Amino acid sequence: MTFCLTTTIIKPENDTLIKHAVILLHGYGGDGKDISMLTLNWKRFLPNTIFLCPNGHEKCEINPTGYQWFDLTRNDPEYILEQSKKAEIKLNQFIREIKDRYNLNNSQICISGFSQGCMMSINLGLTSSENYNCIIGFSGKVINSEDLIKRKTSSTKMLLMHGDKDAVVSPTFLLEAKDFLIRSAVEVETKLIKNCDHHIPIEASSTALNYIKINFQIQ
Repeated sequence: MTFCLTTTIIKPENDTLIKHAVILLHGYGGDGKDISMLTLNWKRFLPNTIFLCPNGHEKCEINPTGYQWFDLTRNDPEYILEQSKKAEIKLNQFIREIKDRYNLNNSQICISGFSQGCMMSINLGLTSSENYNCIIGFSGKVINSEDLIKRKTSSTKMLLMHGDKDAVVSPTFLLEAKDFLIRSAVEVETKLIKNCDHHIPIEASSTALNYIKINFQIQ
């Protein structure tokens, strides 16, 4: 079976039975191979887990060798919201394909993303028909809180992290997201990483791994 999105797939070793999936969504201009680097450390501690790292459904407007979940060349909130909803449709199709292919349900799936991928992960975690196991976001934000609260149908628990020196996506968005999620009755943990710009440091990767292990109930 092929998926609707070109995907870098890291399977458990030795054909181990798949009990969980981690979906990793890259940032603007990146691709699935970029963000799959997180699995180099994670996979050793997450047996029975398959990692799926899709490329965005569109070529990036400013980096033709990379991909995007939505266009950022127009600084128009309504346009960005409209484009992000198109990405949601594609990602929901992708997730349905994963569930069918590996016989999984939402409670066995963690969705994680960096920057633009984090923004998509938050939306997916709150608009699904049932909660996912958890959402982990790095260096992102809530795209449009007024729209999202209207469409909210689930309350997947979340871990959000951000670098305090991030000049691409301001760390103030971490506080805004936390406030929005708390007011929306969503269980959320946050971590501000000191002396960190717009990337995923080892501290954030390790914190995310521990969070996944706890929620997948892996010792």
